[in-house]
Amino acid sequence: MKSILSIIATSIITISSAHASSGASSDENGLLVNLFLVFGGVIIAFQLIPAVLLFSSLLKGIFTGTKAAVRTNK
Repeated sequence: MKSILSIIATSIITISSAHASSGASSDENGLLVNLFLVFGGVIIAFQLIPAVLLFSSLLKGIFTGTKAAVRTNK
């Protein structure tokens, strides 16, 4: 039983190192990867436009008081 476990462990170690050093690597992305990244960038850009408008209206509301608030402060 002990020898079977050592044989299995040895074979797992050698197989994993053989797969790790296969040398099959790709240096460039495919067309679908580039399209996916562009699509994600377009989604982020289109979400950024309403966020900036909402944030600017929030700042405008904070720093410009209403006429009722100005009257009560006098």
